[in-house]
Amino acid sequence: MAPSPQMQRDMLRQMQTIRRFEERASDDYHAGDIYGVVHCYIGEEAVAVGVCAALTNEDKIIGTHRGHGHCIAKGADLKRMMAELYGREAGYCKGKGGSMHIADFSIGMLGANGIVAGGIPIVTGAGLAAQMDGQGRVAVSFFGDGASNAGPFHESLNIAAKWKLPMLYVCENNLHSAQTPASQTLSVEDIAARAHGYGIPGVIVDGNDVLAVHEVALEAVARARAGDGPTLIECKTYRWRAHTERPNQPDSRSEEEIAKWMKKDPIARLVDHLKTQQGQFSDAEWEAMDAEILQSIEAAVTFSKASPFPAPEAALADLYAD
Repeated sequence: MAPSPQMQRDMLRQMQTIRRFEERASDDYHAGDIYGVVHCYIGEEAVAVGVCAALTNEDKIIGTHRGHGHCIAKGADLKRMMAELYGREAGYCKGKGGSMHIADFSIGMLGANGIVAGGIPIVTGAGLAAQMDGQGRVAVSFFGDGASNAGPFHESLNIAAKWKLPMLYVCENNLHSAQTPASQTLSVEDIAARAHGYGIPGVIVDGNDVLAVHEVALEAVARARAGDGPTLIECKTYRWRAHTERPNQPDSRSEEEIAKWMKKDPIARLVDHLKTQQGQFSDAEWEAMDAEILQSIEAAVTFSKASPFPAPEAALADLYAD
């Protein structure tokens, strides 16, 4: 069953919130207000939103180095997120984790990982925990095309398939691993084909169609909750920006390729669907929604700037061992 018009508007709000958050993060990074590095999720918003809309707060996810979208889609607080990017004490990790390591266990966001494929076995452990406690929870691993070439991906799929863990493995195939085209490193045309070697379903979906992503996620979640094991979902998508926001970095993509994918904007597609198919969304409503989102982003920035930097003596706090 297709999501209700109201749920579709909620998905649109989340996707536009991700985009506006990333645009502001990029601007503030280049202005010198944000430290470390920023990896923008612009263009891929439909993946995180489509999947997370099929989950509950009790379900667990782990994102990637390009993880702001996953956090927002799972319900993270924009103020605490932005404060973390700003390196401030009010941030999710008290300003000590930065862009790539935001976590909020209260909403099932277990964090992210700057190591390619590093989060896959961690969240597979969350899937094992969900199976053991028998409460019907599932766990979701988001990762990129490059991670599907790494050992942890294959090890995790093998054990999840063998033990029928309640897992979704969601590959965000944006066709490029940093500056390397995925076609130069993958042994198969479709990453979803690798599921067959582990005896689990492998599904390919248009990652720029949030309703299509949501549909396959619902099916995979239902399968996982029923005890039938994991599903590998390959979302064909594209990042509009370079691998990171660092200036003067190489980018192997052509302007024509980028322009082609920008015409497949997942946000514009949902706006058009709501207007033409549902007939329940006007230009005025869209403009009002965007204005509210921009206001919430501005409030997050104001909150961040008002928070102090962590004290030097706090550097060794929150460690698991001396």
